[in-house]
Amino acid sequence: MTTLGIYEKALPKNISWHERLVLAKKLAFDFVEMSIDETDERLKRLDWSKDERREIREAIDETGVKILSICLSGHRRFPFGSKDEQKRSQALDLMEKAIDLASDLGVRTIQLAGYDVYYEEKTVTSRAFFIENLKKAVAMAAAKEVVLSIEIMDDPFINSISKFLKIKEQIHSPYLQVYPDLGNLSAWPENDIGYELELGIDQISSIHLKDTLAVTDTFPGKFKEVPFGSGCVDFLGCLKVLKRLEYNGPFLIEMWSETSENPELAIKQAKAFLLPYLKEAGY
Repeated sequence: MTTLGIYEKALPKNISWHERLVLAKKLAFDFVEMSIDETDERLKRLDWSKDERREIREAIDETGVKILSICLSGHRRFPFGSKDEQKRSQALDLMEKAIDLASDLGVRTIQLAGYDVYYEEKTVTSRAFFIENLKKAVAMAAAKEVVLSIEIMDDPFINSISKFLKIKEQIHSPYLQVYPDLGNLSAWPENDIGYELELGIDQISSIHLKDTLAVTDTFPGKFKEVPFGSGCVDFLGCLKVLKRLEYNGPFLIEMWSETSENPELAIKQAKAFLLPYLKEAGY
């Protein structure tokens, strides 16, 4: 029995974690994915006190809705591959704090953005630094039994499961896995989606459900806020492949409706679109 989660940024922004989990339960989700992005506001979560962490654990206990994953996109600002030694050091510091937070909250997976660098020029050196620091991060995560899972990105550095596997070959650990985003995977024309999922099935810890507009020679693609059904993702095809491969991990609806007029309605519409495909595929 697979589980279905909702991204924190789909739910209203200025509410407490207890309210957020209550709403997720009302909307019939099994879990929420927390966001720790590059804003100061969300990075502060890495320094939550013991009492603040206890409050969240109590909210999880009361509602029965878990926080199973953290989307740690704060590494866009402080990347593992940065040419700036201080930023690389901050990246590892963020990583250590995120692993401690995950351990305290019962989070199983930290999703890492698969960028060597985001705001800097990509080089052979940035790739080397990324792999060197990812190795250190995986060792830290293994010590706390937390899985690091790299998302397939909106960026050529890791935009396929094949590219993830090239890096995985160099880091032998069950604590490094892949987190395919069906939207991001589908938007790159060079990807054979079915083949990519087949290739990576042993390493897939979670799946993001999101629509995207494809990259072309004249269009850079659109990777966020594409309404479900208006993009390039063959949801039924992807889900049928995953079912055939006996994927039983979680699915996570990724959307950004936290500041919209009616986040609840947006989420209900997304579920109304996706659930028939999940059902038809056999989930």
